Amino acid sequence: MFKNIQDFADGQLLLVNKPYEWTSFDVVGKIRNSFKPLKLKVGHAGTLDPLATGLLIICTGKMTKQIDTFQAEEKEYTGTMILGATTPTYDLESEPEVKFDTSHLTDEQIKAACAQFIGDIQQYPPAHSAIKIDGERLYEKARRGEDVELRLRNVTISEFEITRIELPEVDFRVVCSKGTYIRSLVNDFGEVLNNGAYLSKLTRTRSGNYRIEDAHEVLELVNTIRELKAIQTGSADL
Repeated sequence: MFKNIQDFADGQLLLVNKPYEWTSFDVVGKIRNSFKPLKLKVGHAGTLDPLATGLLIICTGKMTKQIDTFQAEEKEYTGTMILGATTPTYDLESEPEVKFDTSHLTDEQIKAACAQFIGDIQQYPPAHSAIKIDGERLYEKARRGEDVELRLRNVTISEFEITRIELPEVDFRVVCSKGTYIRSLVNDFGEVLNNGAYLSKLTRTRSGNYRIEDAHEVLELVNTIRELKAIQTGSADL
């Protein structure tokens, strides 16, 4: 695995399983702090929402120069949506506000709706997202109740399939390009069915050729780093 702390300064690509309710920055900060007092560059290649879990690529040292390359790679996700309601954030960060009857929806209708999203499509990002406009995050404006002008984004959906239907829950798998908002995809999916939908669970399972099965738990990685410091410096508390 890793032989010494210098390996991280020379540049490492770390596969991490982001925990539920952690921000991507929380993961970066936890790993960066584990190197102290060594000041080491640490960054991530592709943000995951706090309520999402799964593969987060972390780059250290000289490897941070390649973050844009890793970030541009195709992503795969699995998740669960709830049909029959919408939320302002398109996920569980806010309460359902508009509700719809789902009793008339058939499995065939739900599965067939996926086809409308395959290929090059346009989507609006959620108002509650980390995109910056005039130097401020959209979610900061949204939380103040300000009107936000959302701009369409071009994204590509390579695969979109339904894997389980137990209404109101619907499980899915999607393969998509950089910049795709799965929350927006789910919200738009509900609209195609003349219904509502919001995201209740999301896991990134792949980024490029890197898979969640090969990822480390955050604390496991931090302990490994501390053990290496202890071996090289005689103290794990440095």
